[in-house]
Amino acid sequence: MTKILFMGTPQFSATVLEGILAEGSYDVLAVVTQPDRAVGRKKEIKMTPVKEVALKHGLAIYQPEKLSGSKELEEIMALGADGIITAAFGQFLPSKLLNAVDFSLNVHASLLPKYRGGAPIHYAIINGEKEAGVTIMEMVKEMDAGDMVAKDSTPILESDNVGTMFEKLAVIGRDLLLRVLPAYLSGDLKPVPQEHSQATFSPNISSEQEKLDLSQSALQVFNQVRGMNPWPVAHTLLHGQRFKVYEVQVVDGQGQAGQIIEKTKKSLVIATGQGAISLQTVQPAGKPKMSITDFLNGVGRDLQVGDYFGQ
Repeated sequence: MTKILFMGTPQFSATVLEGILAEGSYDVLAVVTQPDRAVGRKKEIKMTPVKEVALKHGLAIYQPEKLSGSKELEEIMALGADGIITAAFGQFLPSKLLNAVDFSLNVHASLLPKYRGGAPIHYAIINGEKEAGVTIMEMVKEMDAGDMVAKDSTPILESDNVGTMFEKLAVIGRDLLLRVLPAYLSGDLKPVPQEHSQATFSPNISSEQEKLDLSQSALQVFNQVRGMNPWPVAHTLLHGQRFKVYEVQVVDGQGQAGQIIEKTKKSLVIATGQGAISLQTVQPAGKPKMSITDFLNGVGRDLQVGDYFGQ
């Protein structure tokens, strides 16, 4: 039975790990995941989804802050794994570790060579791509630049956001990995080099990118909003305070960018650089996430046509 080290962190990774364990043909020696982090307003310590799966199955768990040069690295290498499988781990793997195993594969949520990096799904949606996918690739020292073993894709629907695409691509990645891994290990499936000249990159989303640019077209704002939902969440300003926007719809209308051009008891329409958006789900400063109807019946009841967002 092939002995594997699994490395991953979010729910995307946990779905892949669950699939490997359920398949039963591989011996998962240990799991490596990011350290537990404080999350939310209350700063509660939360374990990663991969750690939760590992605990459920009684697997050895390693959580180094940085794998390279850590004491955990020596312990992990001493386990004697045949290979490594990673999926959204969140750290670079040391060459020392990669050279110590027979194979190392990464389940990457993009159609390489497009969108190398840590936020491929976010950028695919923000940029208005019509499809997204998963690539199984060999790991090399350069980020997401290894030879490709297999790809699979799925359409990005207008109803999709980062959360729904993560769920879809996790299942696609899990099934693709399990389908091609036997042929890869036997040598019957040969990896194909990437066209490096076609590479594009998707670095982690910066705080500046979370700010809505209402001077863009309504379609671009729509894509930016769903490309940040449910995390890190797009925002604008209202009365000088941060105003988070989870969902919008593209509608007809025109006016100055950021200007409220229509208000009813159940709708609030804002002009953009081209067209308009109707707010659907929002979160005012200091308040919980809510529907636009609840917002208009509460803290937003005094807003008027002609008022501005983003100033």
